[in-house]
Amino acid sequence: MIEDLQNELKTAENCENLQPQIDAITNDLRRVQDEKALCEGEVIDKRGEKESLEKERKSVGDNIVRFDNLMNQKEDKLRQRYRDTYDAVLWLRSNRDKFKQRVCEPIMLTINMKDNKNAKYIENHISSNDLRAFVFESQEDMEVFLKEIRDNKKLRVNAVIAPKSSYADKAPSRSLNELKQYGFFSYLRELFDAPDPVMSFLCCHYHIHEVPVGTERTRERIERVIQETRLKQMYTAEEKYVVKTSFYSNKVISSNTSLKVAQFLTVTVDLEQRRHLEEQLKEINRKLQAVEAGLIALYERNKHLEHKDNELRQKKKELLERKTKKRQLEQKISSKLGSLKLMEQDTCNLEEEERKASTKIKEINVQKAKLVTELTNFVKICTSLHIQKVDLILQNTTVISEKNKLESDYMAASSQLRVTEQHFIELDESRQRLLQKCKELMKRARQVCNLGAEQTVPQEYQTAFQDLPNTLDEIDALLTEERSRASCFTGLNPTVVEEYTKREEEIEQLTEELKIKKVELDKYKENISQVKERWLNPLKELVEKINEKFSNFFSSMQCAGEVDLHTENEEDYDKYGIRIRVKFRSSTQLHELTPHHQSGGERSVSTMLYLMALQELNRCPFRVVDEINQGMDPINERRVFEMVVNTACKENTSQYFFITPKLLQNLPYSEKMTVLFVYNGPHMLEPNRWNLKAFQRRRRRITFTQPSQ
Repeated sequence: MIEDLQNELKTAENCENLQPQIDAITNDLRRVQDEKALCEGEVIDKRGEKESLEKERKSVGDNIVRFDNLMNQKEDKLRQRYRDTYDAVLWLRSNRDKFKQRVCEPIMLTINMKDNKNAKYIENHISSNDLRAFVFESQEDMEVFLKEIRDNKKLRVNAVIAPKSSYADKAPSRSLNELKQYGFFSYLRELFDAPDPVMSFLCCHYHIHEVPVGTERTRERIERVIQETRLKQMYTAEEKYVVKTSFYSNKVISSNTSLKVAQFLTVTVDLEQRRHLEEQLKEINRKLQAVEAGLIALYERNKHLEHKDNELRQKKKELLERKTKKRQLEQKISSKLGSLKLMEQDTCNLEEEERKASTKIKEINVQKAKLVTELTNFVKICTSLHIQKVDLILQNTTVISEKNKLESDYMAASSQLRVTEQHFIELDESRQRLLQKCKELMKRARQVCNLGAEQTVPQEYQTAFQDLPNTLDEIDALLTEERSRASCFTGLNPTVVEEYTKREEEIEQLTEELKIKKVELDKYKENISQVKERWLNPLKELVEKINEKFSNFFSSMQCAGEVDLHTENEEDYDKYGIRIRVKFRSSTQLHELTPHHQSGGERSVSTMLYLMALQELNRCPFRVVDEINQGMDPINERRVFEMVVNTACKENTSQYFFITPKLLQNLPYSEKMTVLFVYNGPHMLEPNRWNLKAFQRRRRRITFTQPSQ
């Protein structure tokens, strides 16, 4: 053993000196721990920065929610006043992908007042129909929207189209600085913010960039303002002024109305600030993502340093163990050598000791054999006794079980016996009562039948008893039935029979009358059907003729239209009416002529063509049409004028009076037409100074002199 330790010591001495390696690992370990401390410091800084950003994000999010709550107030007002428009807004938000260009929600939702005190000016200037109108940039998108909302969902909504070229930034014709001397402080356009399509629509149709807003000072000098500024519309603190110039006399006419209280635009939402908050929130989220990414990188770096620290500690531990192992081997060898010297000093006669030990071992073995034999005998005896004990225990258990079972059966039988005895006593008492009752009833029956105690029951009674039920329940049921029958006849009034007979006669009489009424009703229905055919068929033919004329007129304009007789219920004659459906664009479907779907010009064209379709079917001496062309665009006005000329100049047609303040240039005129000019105004000659002959001579002179020129 000492030799093995000496060999192991030689192997350890052959290894190189480990102290430089231990010092190097200690330095690396110290450097890694410094890096870990630095990394943990950076993690703490990053966590603090993350908490700060999260607090800032929560603050910005709360502000955005506050802005959204203000927007929800505007939406609640829309829902309470115009439910159909609100439902259409919800549909639009879920289906924006169906539209090619931008679609703006109702104007009242998109307008944001810079100061809600000025909301009354905007609400008084823009009509309520347009305030709840959706604004489209594309005609095609508007048709898709109206088809879904009006035709499919049956919602009553308004829609408008923004101009193709934007009017949103169009400059006013007059600088605001020129008007400040009259008390004006702003144009309507500068009082609110709105998306570009909405602003462009309002500038184009409501000229909000040209309408100034003034103060009480403006109202005090309103006459001077009207004369000097020549503004067509203006607002003072509480009134709206509209200025017009007479077409005939050139006089300036002004009208003023009091401003109504604002209802919808009083809730102000600073969209620019909300947009800034959204951008701020995006920036915070971006910074948070960067901080979280930095934290993940620091965690990974810290994990790597921890792993490296563990590796260095393990290497240092192994080197220290190798260094201490040599010292331990030297101590073991020294200890073993000391023990060996002590053992050499205590040497003795080993052979003598061995002989003594052998003798002692033999004696011990003999004693051990005797003890083993005795133990075996005792084990056999113990086993036999144990088997007997087990048998006795089993027998005792069986006896105890049988004893318990017998005791249980005895107790159950005793209980059952007591119950049976009690039941027997009750039955015996019941038997005694029934027997006594039976004797009493038998005695009473004999008295009723006039029978003596010794007489037998007559045969007729026995036969009657045989027809009765056998069981007591059946007898009780029969008695109850007979009592019920008897109770029905208790207190019977003789007039009831008379009343019954009278009612029966009335029923027969009413039945006969009902048959007669049914016959009369069938006759009435047949008469109504005949009258309906005589009335409805010619009416349908007349409407079909009108439809044919109407459709031809529209076809000549490259449009489509039809007229039909419409009713929800054929029997509800009060609801019959003429329905006009028109289509002015090839990409759309036929729509009913209403104030909401078509423009004013389109309605004027449709009305005029319908009147012309009636012309040949409804004879009258003359017809008067007043300013029907005022709402039409030039193309439709020219087409309608040509149709009126062609229709009115036919043979055997009514005389037409077409009254209008203006006409387009180069319109077609017929020789059968007469054009009358009504001259009026402050510069006209007085009637007594009018010389028609002098005018004709002057006209001929001008005509003759023109060729020579």
